[in-house]
Amino acid sequence: MSAVFTLDTHIDIRWPNPPDPRLEGPMRVDFPKMERGGLRGAVFVAYVPQGRRDAAGHAEAAARAEAMLRHIRGRADGVARRFCATAAELEEAVAAGALAVLSAVENGYAMGSDLGAVARWRALGACYLTLTHDGHNDLADSARPKPSLGDEAAEHGGLSALGRDAIGALNRAGMMVDVSHVSKAGMMQAAEVSRSPVVATHTACRALRDHPRNIDDEQLDALRRVGGLVQVTAVSAFLRAPPPGQGAAAEASVEDMADHVDHAVRRIGVEHVGLSSDFDGGGGVKGWENAAETGGLTAALRGRGYGPREVGLLWSGNFLRVMRAAEATAG
Repeated sequence: MSAVFTLDTHIDIRWPNPPDPRLEGPMRVDFPKMERGGLRGAVFVAYVPQGRRDAAGHAEAAARAEAMLRHIRGRADGVARRFCATAAELEEAVAAGALAVLSAVENGYAMGSDLGAVARWRALGACYLTLTHDGHNDLADSARPKPSLGDEAAEHGGLSALGRDAIGALNRAGMMVDVSHVSKAGMMQAAEVSRSPVVATHTACRALRDHPRNIDDEQLDALRRVGGLVQVTAVSAFLRAPPPGQGAAAEASVEDMADHVDHAVRRIGVEHVGLSSDFDGGGGVKGWENAAETGGLTAALRGRGYGPREVGLLWSGNFLRVMRAAEATAG
């Protein structure tokens, strides 16, 4: 087992008809790739795309999210792969040398207006909820509105009243609040409303790449102020601007990820910075194209002078701290 516990905290799965993760397959993450690359833990995400905000749309989204959470939990065999719903279970899996399997929900659209969904998701093992995806929902404004769904630039001015109540429900359930995809106003409000530190599980630094999905220095400062966490993710479009005259971003590398890590560390300290891939959801950069290449990112960080303590914090230590803080607010 690696001396550093490597935990990728945001990985999408194919849905419907997900491939068997026990077999080497077409996805960027499966168990053979994790073993080969030394990736010891993964948060697989029950992602729900934004749709129509009516009873039928919300019901379909809720059913999808819960089916995905059950599927993710079923990926663990309890021996070589352990499902972990708490920080303590995660540490036990690490100590046993097992791969750690975790789950989360991406897009509060899946809740509709049913705050009881949070407790159900937590009972299924989910450790965090990403409040929005692309497109406003009933909880909050998105950093990327969807005009095709009738979105204006802003709808709620950040969080809605329901969104504030949802954060309360997440706190009571011991789930982390993920502010990735949320508008700046919504993210700043969530940081203040939540009784536990918030986390942006897959984003990058707007100071280096002006992209609507990235967070600026004021947002970084807010994360530090509340004890939260920003996790730099392996999405090329978030890391590098496209070449002049080209619509698509240049392919980024682990060195670009390290640039964003460096900026965040200088701004708010290594205790508030982490890493994720967004594999199978758009992530993948030179040097870390899939789980089998996890060592490439570690090597890039070590090349920047990060020692074992700092690399451990970036890969998992900071996320575990926020996870424990969320658990401590439960009840």
